[in-house]
Amino acid sequence: MKTSHQIYARVAGFTFLAYIAAGITSMTLGDQSQASGLLALIQSFSALTLGVTLFALTYEQGLILALFALTCRVAEAIQSGESAAIYFSVGSLFFSWLLLRGRSIPTWLAWVGVIASALLVVILPLQLVGFFGGTMSWASSVTWLVWLPMLVFEVTLAFWFMIKGVAIPTAQNRLSNI
Repeated sequence: MKTSHQIYARVAGFTFLAYIAAGITSMTLGDQSQASGLLALIQSFSALTLGVTLFALTYEQGLILALFALTCRVAEAIQSGESAAIYFSVGSLFFSWLLLRGRSIPTWLAWVGVIASALLVVILPLQLVGFFGGTMSWASSVTWLVWLPMLVFEVTLAFWFMIKGVAIPTAQNRLSNI
């Protein structure tokens, strides 16, 4: 069991970095680039891979919440634009909460994930209806400010997963599967 958790953590860490690199490259090159289709595919597969690996790392802390977070990551992979970002933020919120709940990563890091995700869960729908500069535009400083805590969290988490892995759930910190 220990080995599989560490493998899932390392795969998730690498995938976070691949996802972030593909996303930033895609934004930089724009939709008209010949590489945009490949970058979108990398992002979709990354979302699915993260969903599966994070589910494997968190289901013992709450099966229903982990399934819901996995479902959000699947929805993120098949959506695009603002709706994908909302599914992403909800999935991230629940996975971060479960990582915190299981003490799988340092508490401070898990709280950064919970707070960064919650910020997105609140702000992104408000942007959809016209607040904070309107729909998510990367030309808007509000968009960058809202996403910056998530970027810090995910890059830090990626390196943590790749270098340290996760704390293995024990009987004491395994919680109800609700």
